[in-house]
Amino acid sequence: MFKKLGILIGIFWIGLGITSCGKSWEPLAEDVTTIRVAASPTPHAEILKAAKPWLEEKGIELVIKEYTDYIQPNLATEDGDVDANYFQHTPYLEDFNRQQNTHLVSVGKIHYEPLAIYKGTKDDLKDITNGDKILVPNDTTNEARALLLLQEANLIKLKDNIGLSATKKDIVENPLNLEIIEMEAAQVALNREDASFAVVNGNYALQAGLTSSDALQFESSTGVAAQTYANVLVVRDGNQNHKAILTLYEVLTSDNLKNYISNIYKGAVEAV
Repeated sequence: MFKKLGILIGIFWIGLGITSCGKSWEPLAEDVTTIRVAASPTPHAEILKAAKPWLEEKGIELVIKEYTDYIQPNLATEDGDVDANYFQHTPYLEDFNRQQNTHLVSVGKIHYEPLAIYKGTKDDLKDITNGDKILVPNDTTNEARALLLLQEANLIKLKDNIGLSATKKDIVENPLNLEIIEMEAAQVALNREDASFAVVNGNYALQAGLTSSDALQFESSTGVAAQTYANVLVVRDGNQNHKAILTLYEVLTSDNLKNYISNIYKGAVEAV
């Protein structure tokens, strides 16, 4: 069981001793019209590619550099190898700055990737029965979100006001004796056939080819998780007010991009 379970190399830097050691950083020159942005392939790089024509209309050339880990984009931004990045939410950014002594700041929120309950061996939450298995992400942030979503679906009950610090130990009611199985977030979607249902992050759902029609219930886009874990545009402190960066943020939060996100991702990604 769970034969696909593996380690997503690069998400966690614990024990690796990774530090920033690139060239001496300098702020963007005032007349710069080409900006380099590091991004995760899905959906971040896709959204950036969609933004390129509108940026060109405003005189800005966008160069996109794709990364599959969550460490190098921040180190590249710190060193000046790229001018910005787009892949993370603010709690991750703040923790990275503490761990790595980096000087990265958010320009602003762009989108939110709601968790959802997806089909596993069963196609409908109405078919859930005693002892069914449900996969959830095992990292602190996403496990709490997953448990809150299961509570929204009336499958479990958590301690009152536990919020985004919830763990399995905070389940006070589990009338169907559901077996909640913790797993590395990137692996949950790949192991859905080993459980009745799975709670999957939006980006990993997209990478696994899941669509909104496969989702049985989405995390609320108006809830505390949506506001806390919105993905942000990030730069080295000192570049956040540069004209080209502000133009990029303006385009990424425009109605054109909001419509693109809505039409392409159909609820798996929500503009903020």
